Amino acid sequence: MIAVVDYGMGNLRSVEKAFEYLGFDVHVTDNKQALRDADHIVLPGVGAIADALIHLEKRGLTDELIKQAESGKPFLGICLGMQLLFDKSYENGEYKALGLIEGEVRPFKLPDMRVPHMGWNSLEAITNPLFCNSGEVKYVYFVHSYHAAMVPEENVIAKTEYGYPFVSAVRKGNLFGLQFHPEKSGETGLAMLKNFGGLKS
Repeated sequence: MIAVVDYGMGNLRSVEKAFEYLGFDVHVTDNKQALRDADHIVLPGVGAIADALIHLEKRGLTDELIKQAESGKPFLGICLGMQLLFDKSYENGEYKALGLIEGEVRPFKLPDMRVPHMGWNSLEAITNPLFCNSGEVKYVYFVHSYHAAMVPEENVIAKTEYGYPFVSAVRKGNLFGLQFHPEKSGETGLAMLKNFGGLKS
């Protein structure tokens, strides 16, 4: 079973529908026991990280998500969910995040370009269980004003160019993070979600 974490923020239904379309058993939940019972966990998110941290704490999910991420089961952060995986964020202040992957989240500094970065863009990716063949150019859908920085190169599995190269996907063992929205990225994104759903602990 794939558990999509419900903490009151994010495009939960679209993520759920994508996995349902692919034939997976998926449940949107904020129940800690359901997270423990799940084979895979997806942490989506849209909005500000400060609000996300408050909602996670109110539901008692912060420590549970860290435990589940450290358990070895496949764990995927999408958009804001990816940003929550890092040590800290500088979105409208400084906030300690989940600390599961080394790095921090910083705003785009693009005086001559539109922020948020919104729309389709390509990935410069390396071969990994989600993307498979890195020789293919993959176009995916982004909506974000902040991006990961100071991430160790061994944890970077894709970069994207928007004014300058930024980290658009990460991996650390069983943990994956996608800054873009695979559930809105057509067949390319569905293939990534299918690959994630097929991973074993």
